[in-house]
Amino acid sequence: MSLSFHWFLPTYGDSRGLIAGGHGTSMSGDRPATLRYLNQIGAAAEDNGFDAVLTPTGAWCEDAWLTTAAMIETTETLRFLVAFRPGLVSPTLAAQMAATFQWQSNGRLLLNVVTGGEAHEQQAYGDFLGKDERYQRCGEFLDVVRSLWTSDEPVTFEGRHIRVRNAQLGRRPDPLPPVFFGGSSGPAGPVAAKYADTYLTWGEPPAAVAKKLDWIRGLAVDNGRILDYGLRVHVISRDTSEAAWAEADRLLDGINPADIERVQANLRRSESEGQRRMRELHDGALSSDHSDRRRLEVAPNLWAGVGLVRGGAGTALVGSHGEVADRLAEYARTGIRHFILSGYPHLEEAYWFGEGVLPILERRGLWTHPHRADRGPVSVPFASAH
Repeated sequence: MSLSFHWFLPTYGDSRGLIAGGHGTSMSGDRPATLRYLNQIGAAAEDNGFDAVLTPTGAWCEDAWLTTAAMIETTETLRFLVAFRPGLVSPTLAAQMAATFQWQSNGRLLLNVVTGGEAHEQQAYGDFLGKDERYQRCGEFLDVVRSLWTSDEPVTFEGRHIRVRNAQLGRRPDPLPPVFFGGSSGPAGPVAAKYADTYLTWGEPPAAVAKKLDWIRGLAVDNGRILDYGLRVHVISRDTSEAAWAEADRLLDGINPADIERVQANLRRSESEGQRRMRELHDGALSSDHSDRRRLEVAPNLWAGVGLVRGGAGTALVGSHGEVADRLAEYARTGIRHFILSGYPHLEEAYWFGEGVLPILERRGLWTHPHRADRGPVSVPFASAH
């Protein structure tokens, strides 16, 4: 099995420290998310062999569609995993936007469907449905989008939340954009099983991830489908384990306790089951005792410190390049094929991971550099094989 690695596009800004906020909470970094800087990250991701960049959605970041569309001309092979929220635009318009993007980018679009777990943020966009209803609408939305992409006839749909009549696209996307979908609550499972191509989960300990994947896998089989699976997690990879944990300590030292209180208060309002599971990992607390900081290591090399101040993915794989490669291989054995990674700052960390971990995985036969034939042999003197 060849694994796929994706990077993250920080459209809220970037920093050498942990940026507080996200997922319904405002956030910004020391490096503004200018198109010039995001293009640097895109180039770093492309050069290091990442397949795509996930671009988030929400009031706390720049618009994902406009940002990635602006980057098409500055990249060659990099694909764009664009997050969007069903129900904020019509399914016909969303299907048309995807078709246009796919045409203009020569097939480099992937879609990350985000149902929305923060009621206060959804309401700011004019969406007042409850959580269960949002998942119902999401299923109806994806039903219409899929039909518009594949049907030769006009599409009419009468659902509880979505209604269209004689809808048809002038251009259909070729190829069809793969749909990535995440959700840990009960209503999310059936939607993922029926409509997702790749089911995503945040970086929980491997046993918890395996259990969740078994749940979705069973639902998918009931629908006669086989899905791919992906993991969203941060990385801190260095030449030695000591250097990586020193970097984690540096990030922790830079956290303002007031930011922890502010972010955790906002995240407690979240209706997201996945967010609740992230909060449980770090317990919302920070010890002032440096010797106790490794208690945030919730599984071997899995550190929950990020979630103290950041919504969404709140864990990081921390360790030497070889240790991080070991943990990725462990997740792969649970069925994970796609890894969506990030690190602070995103530009530099793309190189730490790309030059340190990916060559190890390539030597193990778990990954192939997409540009290797064009680049010739690459020597990575600091990449440990252990």
